[in-house]
Amino acid sequence: MSVKRRNRPGALQARASIFAALGDETRLSVLVKLTNGKPQSISRLTAGTRLTRQAVTKHLRVLEGVGVVRCVRIGRESRFELETKPIDDVRKYLEDVSRQWDSALTRLKSLVEE
Repeated sequence: MSVKRRNRPGALQARASIFAALGDETRLSVLVKLTNGKPQSISRLTAGTRLTRQAVTKHLRVLEGVGVVRCVRIGRESRFELETKPIDDVRKYLEDVSRQWDSALTRLKSLVEE
């Protein structure tokens, strides 16, 4: 899929929201804890940190809002798990942009060297 096709206004806004959410160090550390593929409780996500359950919950809600985390109810407990599709979409977008820049820089180099 070309970058132009991926640059629909809604897609750009979604990517910008994901980048904004991932721009926070605490949210990134929460995501790292979710990379084991198993749903994690808030208690488990706060273990070994100075963060309160309320703080982690706040960050999880931001991540859930942009679609990179989802909440799963297991009995009375809420557990959170990583949703990889939005992150994969952003990664593909960055790869496309990187290819465009590589191409532009190659063209510029050939013009300069002539």
